[in-house]
Formats: sequence, structure tokens, C-alpha cells
Amino acid sequence: MAFKSDEIRGVMIQSGQERLLLPNATVAEVLARVEVQPLEGTPGWLPGHVAWHGWDVPLVDFARLAGLGGDPPGRIRVVVLKALGGDEGLPYFALQTTSFPQLVSVPRDSLLADASEDELPRGVQMRVLLGEQGALLPDLEGIEQLVVDALGAIA
Repeated sequence: MAFKSDEIRGVMIQSGQERLLLPNATVAEVLARVEVQPLEGTPGWLPGHVAWHGWDVPLVDFARLAGLGGDPPGRIRVVVLKALGGDEGLPYFALQTTSFPQLVSVPRDSLLADASEDELPRGVQMRVLLGEQGALLPDLEGIEQLVVDALGAIA
């Protein structure tokens, strides 16, 4: 499949009742079977960390962070993301999902901002429409800072 410059490549994951659109370039790896090590004293949206390539990667439950309800019980998948903030101690963080992530190519002219809400949930940069379907663009740098702050509070 040839890459077209008028397309945005992304990864779609489910979080609670919402879909998140992640920039493809930020996704390091998707893990299907992973053991979550609990973290004591962290907010409920930061349930633990996962071991990945020698790193303890903090795991974010985006649905809880954003107040979107919880993910249904069951096996989770973990999407490891490259951190954007430049903190050498936190080069990666992860989001949990109960669905299998989907690679999507979105024509730039079909990605429309949805301004139907006065106030967006915490951790959300923008709500978008992809044709008839809605998705959330997470504020990855903001989420990363929340993780840094939460981990700093228990250090």
C-alpha cells in the first residue's frame, strides 16, 4: 500500500465507550498478553506498569483518566507509546485497551473537528469525526505530564 501525503496514518483503539485515534508514529508496540505490576499510591487511572524491553512502562487506563467509565473486565491489550516530553526517565508510557488496535489511513479532508462539547474530558485534545464515526484525539503530552506528576508523588 503506497503512502499518500494527503492521508494521516493512525491507530484506533477502544477506551471505555469511546474510540481513540493515536498517531501511528507514536506507537512503539502492541502487546496482547502482559502482566501488569500494580503501583501503590497512584491514582486509579494509573493502575501499574508493564515490563517492556528492560523498561518499567507506566500503564494508563485512559477511560478512567478521562471519566469515560471503565473498560469492561477481561483481557487487556497494551499499546506502548513513545513519550513526547523528552524526559529521559520516562521514554515510554502505555494505554490499555480491550480491543485489538486497528491501523487506519484517514484522508486529511475527511478528518473534521467536532465542536459539539463545551468542555472536553481530561486528557482529550480534540473530538473528531471520521466520516460518520467519532473519535477522541488524546492529549499525549498532557497525559505524559500527569503520569510524571503521579509517579513523582509516590517517589
